Amino acid sequence: MALRKIRTIGDEVLTRQCREVKGMTLRTRTLIQDMFDTMYEAAGVGLAAPQVGILKRIFVVDVDGEHPYVFINPEILEMSGEQTGEEGCLSVPGKYGIVTRANYVKVRALDQDMKPFELEAEELLARAIQHEYDHLDGHLYVEKAEGDLQEVE
Repeated sequence: MALRKIRTIGDEVLTRQCREVKGMTLRTRTLIQDMFDTMYEAAGVGLAAPQVGILKRIFVVDVDGEHPYVFINPEILEMSGEQTGEEGCLSVPGKYGIVTRANYVKVRALDQDMKPFELEAEELLARAIQHEYDHLDGHLYVEKAEGDLQEVE
């Protein structure tokens, strides 16, 4: 298990566009495992590669502690509905904001074996996928937050 340093708001890496992953390597496999370890240690539900300083189109999500997903080169195919709720980020520690996102997403990606898959998600899983996907294009949830951010109590 290796924990990586989570980059926080203000770090330029969080504003950069990530590069597509061309193939699976030992280094990328290690990155994915480290991302899960780091996410779980920080009590998060998702983590994108740029949050640990790596500009690759990879993110991991596990909203319930029982269904870990790896998304490599993800593409959102469909979005519908609407949900508004509290959203936080490991890269914006101690704060949360109110964000409106789609309630349903359909996403296509590669898994850790570089096999393609599609996933339909709703509610928290849909929110997490959209949140992490934004990281791959250099965007933080604070850009979408309604009003001021709040302090986590």
